[in-house]
Amino acid sequence: MPTAILDADVEHLPTSLSVAERYSHALLLLRWRGIPLGQVTVALRNGCLTGAALRHAVLRSVAEPILERLVDRHLGIPRSASENDGAVTVAVCTRDRPDDLDRCLTALARLPADGQTVIVIDSASRTDATVRVCERHGVRCIREERPGLDRARNRALREARTAIVAFTDDDATPDRGWLRAIVRHFRDPRVLAVTGLTMPLELETEAQECFERTNALGRGFERRRFDGSRHNALLVARIGAGANQALRKDVLDIIGPFDEALDAGTPTRSGGDHDMYSRILAAGYAIVYEPEALSWHRHRREWRELRDTIFGYGVGVYAYLTARLLRRESYALRVALGWLRVQLPALLRSLLRRPGHIPLDLILAELAGCAVGPFAYMRSRRQLNVGVRQP
Repeated sequence: MPTAILDADVEHLPTSLSVAERYSHALLLLRWRGIPLGQVTVALRNGCLTGAALRHAVLRSVAEPILERLVDRHLGIPRSASENDGAVTVAVCTRDRPDDLDRCLTALARLPADGQTVIVIDSASRTDATVRVCERHGVRCIREERPGLDRARNRALREARTAIVAFTDDDATPDRGWLRAIVRHFRDPRVLAVTGLTMPLELETEAQECFERTNALGRGFERRRFDGSRHNALLVARIGAGANQALRKDVLDIIGPFDEALDAGTPTRSGGDHDMYSRILAAGYAIVYEPEALSWHRHRREWRELRDTIFGYGVGVYAYLTARLLRRESYALRVALGWLRVQLPALLRSLLRRPGHIPLDLILAELAGCAVGPFAYMRSRRQLNVGVRQP
């Protein structure tokens, strides 16, 4: 049965919770004075939950972070910024998803007006639907004739006229406070990238439920700083996801562009964000994960889409590690073997049908993707070098 997604203010909890009867559970994002503090999943009976049970679940989940913020306020320690320090470019990279793009642009129009500019990079869409959505929203649409998410990201960085470029995927819906939260960390000149908390927009299907359980895009509710001076540059999975990130425009000069042989629209399918984070850390710079930079992601609704996504993640991980090996970073081989040490026990748990196991077809899809990854990267590089149009 599906799970309802609810947004709850812990200072103004309802006396009871009631949603449509078809929901067996509810996933609550818990906020305190607008700040995301945690989440909790509660079981529902006929779509309902008593106020007492709701309060108990909330206290069990976020009592400690609320107390921390009360102490910070008493001591005068700031945690949030009220406005941006300067103009920002928000870039949406998209291809043939006009409905998702329309929802994303609607959300961006609701952000506080801090002088930001929104641009859409159309990554070789097959129809003019993307252009028509942009015209309806009054947003500049920039056409890339060859597909590739990293190619689109590089185009956005080149087109931007601001020092900071914030990226959101077309299937993401940024929260009202997203932009202010994600860009304030760039006051530190050593920070080249910031990522944010990504929550599920909906959990209506078995595929969406399974994705959130096994491959959630959120990285928790604790702010973290990853510093290249002490953090392993290849261990970047905990940093965040490219669907919710911002970079300095001059990352192009400091680190170099995104690797256009990686990520969606190429044979490698993913891995571009991890490669960029790895290179930033390897150069000695820092990345911040900021949970207050909240965005909502629409997970794939159909099982075949989920399986294809998981296959693509496997391809991307090993394509990214192949790229690092080609740059003579031998530690990438150890990371690849370490990844298998996680996957193979997961495969065994699935075969034995242990509680909480990942479905077997998803495990096999990811492993198949891993096997394909190195070859996919080499193929993608060849296509890039000879200018072959990507599929």
